[in-house]
Amino acid sequence: MLPDIFGALANPARRTILDELRNGPRTAGDLTGLLEQSRSAASEHLAVLREAGLVREERRGRHQVYHLQAAGMAEVGSWLKHYEHYWSRRLDALGDLLDEENPS
Repeated sequence: MLPDIFGALANPARRTILDELRNGPRTAGDLTGLLEQSRSAASEHLAVLREAGLVREERRGRHQVYHLQAAGMAEVGSWLKHYEHYWSRRLDALGDLLDEENPS
């Protein structure tokens, strides 16, 4: 079964975790404190991200340290790329409309 990357990214708490991990590895405790959620809720979010291949965990003594796995985002980037042309056209059309209403 393929990981559900989009499902993992759908939750704001998980996006917060990923944003924090862009700055470097963090312990599970650090991430739990950041989310202001119970340890079990934060653990569940981390498990979803791990299963989706977006983070990896490393044992350091008594601590679980999480690392961002940015390669997992490649699927998201590929999917979004298909819409880039659409949005570029829409923004160009908006720019043209604004130029017509406010000629220099």
